[in-house]
Amino acid sequence: MSRLRWMGSLDMYRKVPVDLMEGTKRGSFLSLFALFAMVTLFLLETGAFLQKSLVTDLALDKSQEKRVRLNFNITMMDLKCDYTVVDVVSVLGTEQNVSSHISKWSVDGAGVRRMFQGRNKEQKDIIALHDESVTETLDDLLADGEEAISLDLQTFQFALHEQQFLFVDFYASWCSHCRDLAPTWEVLAEVMVDVAEAAVEGRPHAHDYSDEEYNEAVKVELPVMIAKVDCVIHKELCQQQAIMAYPTLRLFIDGEPWRGGDYAGHRTVVELTHWLQSVEKVYKEEVEDPQTKLHMIHEAAHERMGLESEEEHEWAEKVKRRTLKVKREWRDGDHPGCQIAGFLNLDRAPGNFHIQARSPYHDMNPHMANLSHEIHMLTVGDPMGLTLVESGRAPAPESVKRKLSPMNGNVYVTYNLHEAYHHYLKVVTTNLENMKVGSRHIKAYQILQSSQLSFYRNDLVPEAKFIFDLSPIAVSYRTTSRHWYDYLTSLMAIVGGTFTVVGMLESGIQAVVARKKKY
Repeated sequence: MSRLRWMGSLDMYRKVPVDLMEGTKRGSFLSLFALFAMVTLFLLETGAFLQKSLVTDLALDKSQEKRVRLNFNITMMDLKCDYTVVDVVSVLGTEQNVSSHISKWSVDGAGVRRMFQGRNKEQKDIIALHDESVTETLDDLLADGEEAISLDLQTFQFALHEQQFLFVDFYASWCSHCRDLAPTWEVLAEVMVDVAEAAVEGRPHAHDYSDEEYNEAVKVELPVMIAKVDCVIHKELCQQQAIMAYPTLRLFIDGEPWRGGDYAGHRTVVELTHWLQSVEKVYKEEVEDPQTKLHMIHEAAHERMGLESEEEHEWAEKVKRRTLKVKREWRDGDHPGCQIAGFLNLDRAPGNFHIQARSPYHDMNPHMANLSHEIHMLTVGDPMGLTLVESGRAPAPESVKRKLSPMNGNVYVTYNLHEAYHHYLKVVTTNLENMKVGSRHIKAYQILQSSQLSFYRNDLVPEAKFIFDLSPIAVSYRTTSRHWYDYLTSLMAIVGGTFTVVGMLESGIQAVVARKKKY
């Protein structure tokens, strides 16, 4: 019986008899206010409970991968695909002219992609840089006169005006490839001159060339002037012609560069004459067009009605060639560009990859290397990871999404010689939830980048350089939500707190009213 009394004394919910309770309008109003407050707070708390938040964790990057993938799509605005190469350098080694997983497209002056250039050409795919069958030295060949005519700024214009076919070797005296080619070029000139003279006289000449060389030259029916320009002496002329590498072998037809581009085949007498023959065949097919013939006659008449300088006349008499004038054609080579895209597997170590003007068959002209470029896309990691983030399947803060590809759409233009942009990339490994494709877990990589314009010595070829460094700290983002017991605790706090606060408010009002009634 004593135990029951003790339990009754612990009752925290003792009842007041109904006869002792009195309802008031003020109490009803405060009760409605308390009910409204509890419902409002209940809804807000439920919404907060259902929401998820991102939590950031920092830890050492414990990735076991030895390499990381870098994806890029970059357009070089003024660099031919023939000279565009990608090199990778890291503390673990150097890879020159990387060709795996990289494709190139020629781009015209309007930025329109024109033709597929194939994979990045490997340096081991070497063409013949000179004719090994030519055993005489250049001095020996020049002993009886020079057949490859040397041109300067003025005589070059005369030659363009007077010659229907003008094949020019733009070279530099310091270029090793040019020195190797010089005897071959002189022999080519001698062959073409002998064949032209034999055609005029109507009988073949005795010659010291191989039958194959002479027979290929005979097939070239229209006369071709073989000339050369020393770009060290005549720098202005070579800059006007946008000569980027030495030697550049360029054919001019009726005063205009051949639309098929510069010669890029084997540098042997037979191959050079065979190429001239193929160009001549295409040219003749075009000339057969009546409209083309009429245009040629019209242009030639206008040209001949003009006044010819005495110097040009004297030069023309010396060379003894005929002249024609044809329409100008749009050439992609007027505004060379190259879109290069693919991916690189980089060592997880500090290093860089750079896009440079280089060729195994030429020596580059540093003055003409323009490394202006537009970055359409540059990301690190599996491309599927970026897709998962952008689609929302892998939740990430907006600031992180922007840093996954911060350079996309950026344009870096250089306006002066001997300069190029260098980009510094701090790559941070980022772990996100739901970054899985099947059983494979994918990591995202944030890029913290800065770029600056770098200047080069006059004898160095500029390069667009991307310097990368992986952070040793990895960032992880995970979603979290409140526990159910936190939610229940908050609901009870809302009910009890609201009841208590409103009760205190009612007691205060009651005390004030009672005091006023007393007085």
